[in-house]
Amino acid sequence: MPRRALYILCCMAVSSALMAQPKPPRPGFNLFSKDQDVQLGREAATEVEKQYTVVKDSQLNAYITRIGKKLAAQPEAGDYPYTFKVVSDDTINAFALPGGPTFINTGLIAAADNESQLAGVMAHEISHVALRHGTNQASKANLIQLPAMLAGNLAGKSLAGQLAQLGIGFGANSVLLKYSRNAERDADLLGTRILNGAGYNPVEMARFFEKLNAETGSTRTMQFFSSHPNPGNRVKAVEDLIQYLPPRKYSQGSASELARMKQIVAKLPKPPVKK
Repeated sequence: MPRRALYILCCMAVSSALMAQPKPPRPGFNLFSKDQDVQLGREAATEVEKQYTVVKDSQLNAYITRIGKKLAAQPEAGDYPYTFKVVSDDTINAFALPGGPTFINTGLIAAADNESQLAGVMAHEISHVALRHGTNQASKANLIQLPAMLAGNLAGKSLAGQLAQLGIGFGANSVLLKYSRNAERDADLLGTRILNGAGYNPVEMARFFEKLNAETGSTRTMQFFSSHPNPGNRVKAVEDLIQYLPPRKYSQGSASELARMKQIVAKLPKPPVKK
C-alpha cells in the first residue's frame, strides 16, 4: 500500500476513535453563579457541623485530606475550594455541598474494602460539586422565586438564610443533596475520569455501589440510597468508559494504612443519637 494511502487510513482511524470517545458530562441549567455555589456551600457547612459530630483525629483527617486533594487536583473536579472532613456517623454515606465542602461518614470508612472504594465514593461526591447538581436541582424546583432572590443577593448577606425562606434546607432530604438517577449516572461517569487520572481503579467505585445495593433495606445504606438512587448497570457503564481513557497503572492504596484508619474509627466514641 502506498505510504500516502496508509497515512490517510491511519488518520481516519484516529479521527474515528476520537469521535467515538464519549464526552464528559457537563453542568446543566443553573440560576446560581459559581461564586454563589461557593458562598452557599460555606454557609451550609457551618450548619452541617452543628448537626454532626466532626471527628478531630489528626491521623484520620490527614488520611482523608490526602485522598481528597489527590482527587480534587484532577482537571475534571473544577476549581472549587474543596475541603474534606470526617463526621461520626455509622451509616455508609458521604455528601458534598455546593462549592466543595465534603463530609465522609465514619461508617463509609469502616465499610470500604480498599482505598480505591473509599476514593471512589469521594470522587463521586466531588463530581456532584463539579457538575453543580445541588444548585441545578434547586434552580429547577424554584424557577419562579429564585431569579429575583439571587438578583438581589448582596455580598455578605446570608444566601443560606434566604433559601431557607423558600423551604430549601440542608438536611438529608434537602433538594441540594437529593439527586436524580441521571445525576447519579453523570457523577459515576465524571468520577470515573477523576479516579482514572488519580491512579485509582474506577471499577472499584462501581463495585462498592453494587455492594451497597445488595444491602437494600439495610439501615446502614438507607440514607445513601434515599439521596443517591441507583442508575443501574454501574459496573458495565464504568468499564465501557475506561476503554476510552488514557491507560493507567492503578493502585489500591495502602491496605495497612486503611486498616489503621478502620481501627481509629472503631475506637471513636459512639455518635450521639440525632433528635
